[in-house]
Order: sequence, then structure tokens, then C-alpha cells
Amino acid sequence: MNKWMTVLIAGIIAFSSFQIVGNVGAADKSNVAVLVDGRKVKFQGGDPVMENNRVQVPLRGVGEALDAEVDFRGKTVTYVKGSKSIVLTLGSKAALVDGQNVMMDTAAKAVKGRTYVPLRFVSENLGETVEWDKVGGWVWIGARNIPSTDDEQFKLIPLSEFKEYTQTIDIFKNTKNEIFSYIKIVKFSDLPIQLGDQQIIYSIDLVQSRGKDYIQIRSSVRNTPISFLVKNSFARGRHGLNRAFVNNGDKTGMSLYPVVSNSDKFQNGKYIENYEGWMNFKIKQADYILIRNGDVNYALAIENPFK
Repeated sequence: MNKWMTVLIAGIIAFSSFQIVGNVGAADKSNVAVLVDGRKVKFQGGDPVMENNRVQVPLRGVGEALDAEVDFRGKTVTYVKGSKSIVLTLGSKAALVDGQNVMMDTAAKAVKGRTYVPLRFVSENLGETVEWDKVGGWVWIGARNIPSTDDEQFKLIPLSEFKEYTQTIDIFKNTKNEIFSYIKIVKFSDLPIQLGDQQIIYSIDLVQSRGKDYIQIRSSVRNTPISFLVKNSFARGRHGLNRAFVNNGDKTGMSLYPVVSNSDKFQNGKYIENYEGWMNFKIKQADYILIRNGDVNYALAIENPFK
């Protein structure tokens, strides 16, 4: 490679990696998520709601997630789990816990025709620990047994069956510079998830700064390289912006990746001098977001939730 090309490459990479982002718009955390033993609860007929700093949830979703028997008759909700029992009355702050009268600081109530109950009160009185995650807007209940991509539910797919996305083959290599034989696909709804032994991906959000789109990843590892995979096209590799990284102070951090980057002038190891298409890339064009992680023996891609 001649000298001017080396200087040009260094300049483009430096510009892409160290541009000043400014104030990044916060991701939408209006929808509270509830996780029981590290897995998100899928509520039927309604989502958790926040009211006066208290999370209320549909009555059956939380009971079933905690393996409790649930009974709802008239205005009375009953939970039984082993020797523990809770009786709530719709609209009342008075409850019966193991047969004893207890006053709550909120009440079960009807929300859009659905009965909602106070999440913390029910969970703790069924013997579970409850933690509020202010960064993610999540409620953690019980153990943090986050699912792993090594679990059998995530099937190994031969990379040969994924060839429509492997034009940029170098991103499918392991730490030994060998091409992976397999790939695993993770759905956005599977998050949070652990990748091998070293990294946990908690969330992926689309945020804006100064009118530009960025992907924000909350993870236990800083600025893991990613690639946007576009069908029958080269991969759009991205590195986290160092100046935009945020340490959350809870062993997680926010890494920020530009959606549009002039690094796309490099396609499959070649510099395309007059290529201006990099400016028109949209996140919805990508089908997957590849996470570059050398700690596992397969490639890993997350379905693009922003299509």
C-alpha cells in the first residue's frame, strides 16, 4: 500500500472514531421491562406501567412468572406459592399477607379494563428479591440467570446457509484468523443475553444526536466492534466512539456507533475512491447486527429491531 493511501485510511478511521457527538438523545424507556431470573416477562393484554414511582403489572403475568397460583374473583386477587399467600382487593391499600393485615403504599386497580397489581409488593411477599435498574428502566426479580448464546435454544446454523451476508468474510473470523463454520441468530426479544464467558448484551437502542442516528448498546464490554449485515452486499463495520462512551457505574456501559460512516468507502478490504453511497445508508437496510466476539466458537448476529 502506498504512502498517500495509508495516510488517507488513517484519517478516515480517526474521523469516524473520534468525532464529537454532543448530547445524545436518551433512548425511549417509557415501557418498563420486568425480568424474572434474568428473563423478560411477556405480559398478555397489557404492559407494565409506572405510577408514583411504583410499577404496576397485569395480575396474571407476574404470578405465573413467579410460579404462583393465581385466583381472581370479583374484586379479589389471590396469590399462593408454597406456604405464602397474598390477598389483594381492587382499589384498596389493605392486603392480607399470610393471613396478616398489611397496608400498602399503593393499590391494585383497573387499567384500561385490566387488573393491575403492585409488582414489588407481590414479588417480595412471595419471597423474591426485587431490584430497580434505573439505567435500563427494568425491574430485576430473583436471580440474574441471564440466558447464554451457548444454550441449546440457540441453534447452530452452518455459515454456508448464511452466504447472502458473507461478502465481507473477514468479519466472520475467530481470534485464530479462522472462518467460523457456524453462526447463531438472536432475536431482539431475547435480550439481555450473555455471549460466551466475557460479555453480556443488555439492550440495543436507536438514538439521535444533532440530527444523526446512532446505535447505542448497553453491554458489560466497552465498544465491541459490530457490523451491519445487508443482504447481498458488503458489511458496514462500526467501532464505538470513544468520546461518547458512558460508564453506567454498575459494571455496564453505553457504547455508541454511528449508523452512517465514511468508513463504508472500504469494501471487502478495498478503498472505493469515488463511492458516495456511504452517505445514504439507512439502518433499516440491515437485516442483522453482527457482534464481533472472539470468546465463542461461532459467529453471532442479532436480528435488526429497527427495520
